[in-house]
Amino acid sequence: MTVTIIGIGLIGGSMALALKEKGFSDRVLGVDANTMHREKALALGLVDEIMEMPEAVLQSDLVILATPINVSEVLLPQILNIAGKQVIMDVGSTKKIICESVAIHPRRGRFVATHPMWGTEYSGPEAAVRGAFEEKAAVICGKEESDRDAVEMVEQVYRLLGMHLVYMDARAHDVHVAYVSHISHITSFALANTVLEKEREEDAIFELASGGFESTVRLAKSNPAMWVPIFMQNRENVLDVLNEHITQLRKFKACLEKENYTYLEELIENANGISRILK
Repeated sequence: MTVTIIGIGLIGGSMALALKEKGFSDRVLGVDANTMHREKALALGLVDEIMEMPEAVLQSDLVILATPINVSEVLLPQILNIAGKQVIMDVGSTKKIICESVAIHPRRGRFVATHPMWGTEYSGPEAAVRGAFEEKAAVICGKEESDRDAVEMVEQVYRLLGMHLVYMDARAHDVHVAYVSHISHITSFALANTVLEKEREEDAIFELASGGFESTVRLAKSNPAMWVPIFMQNRENVLDVLNEHITQLRKFKACLEKENYTYLEELIENANGISRILK
């Protein structure tokens, strides 16, 4: 089995490692526009060979599109134009726009829209992690729009990676990830900027930073080249979630302004209910 990874970064590199180690692929080809990424991916053994996209696609059984989502949106129709029986899957954080980009393509059935629900704040080939996807969720969107054999191959990939499968349509996916992923990143970026603004006046603040602060702002180290396109493509859903988040922040602010500590305690107790989901 020959697999081509287009975009040899955190997700693509981690998938390349796993598919080789699990015996799914005996040959992994890499495609990346970044020269340093190509060299690093070879040096780390993430891929066996670097190729240009047309040749790599034609030599593959499976193509994994792991570029930033705005790039994937452009590349996917080009890949389908080249492909024959190859299966193409993407791993992007939004699904509606990329699905719409090939909705009427004659080879639409060879594409499976997916989102493995895993990531870190790091990027590039050196960020690749062994065992990254185990016990995480993988979302497959618009299953009925893809050929049965294509879906079955993608399902096999994710099960090999140790993931459990979730099926939904692209629009619903984008709403849900706005709540569980995208708002977390915006909050982290905003908090980091708040603290950096304060740090101009008081260098000692970082001497007091502890584990709680570090875990809260960890996502602020995420790559803007990845996240700006995500926010652009999922703008309406993110705005809805952001408005609700701002409403909640105002409740906490009002409690402190009015010294309403009874309601403050209620807000915190209500928030503790998240333990039903995050155990």
